[in-house]
Amino acid sequence: METRKPRGWHSRGYLPHFDGGENLQFITLHLGDAVPQKVIDCWKLELKHEVKEEAKKILFWRIEKYVDQGIGACYLRRKEIAELVQNALLHFDKERYKLVSWVIMPNHVHLLLRPSENIALEDIMHSIKSYTALKINRLLNRTGKFWQEDYFDRYIRNYEHFEKTISYIELNPVKAKLCEKSSDWKFSSAYFRNALN
Repeated sequence: METRKPRGWHSRGYLPHFDGGENLQFITLHLGDAVPQKVIDCWKLELKHEVKEEAKKILFWRIEKYVDQGIGACYLRRKEIAELVQNALLHFDKERYKLVSWVIMPNHVHLLLRPSENIALEDIMHSIKSYTALKINRLLNRTGKFWQEDYFDRYIRNYEHFEKTISYIELNPVKAKLCEKSSDWKFSSAYFRNALN
């Protein structure tokens, strides 16, 4: 097998990405209608004078607050669709990546993973998104874009960042008032961990 060099910082559209090889990555995927592009464009215009890294953080948090309101069709609220996405995430765990934490919300997904050696994050995300979009569109008897084209990724810098990221992911349904405690949310690593104990 040919050794693949990590790409480092690169862009695939409107977001910068960091492919750091086997670094832990916090990923967020949004459904195609979760945040209208005109809203993102407006926010980006407002943030054009901010330092690039600061603008990226502000944009991320604005989008997170927005999606937690349950905007759009929220297809992931349907049990069979959330299960399909969760099973797709778990399918290549320990093969293409190590899945550390995840939550499937009504209109977005958060996950924390470590890509396996010589597996690009971009390839992992393409595989997950294309497979699930095809299956879900068939299930819903619809066509068109299911996921937003791009995704947010943020590599984990240290242990404190790692712990905060897991907490953020698993508490997301609680903060969105979808359940009382994180282990109640069936489509999450908190639920799985609780079920194993």
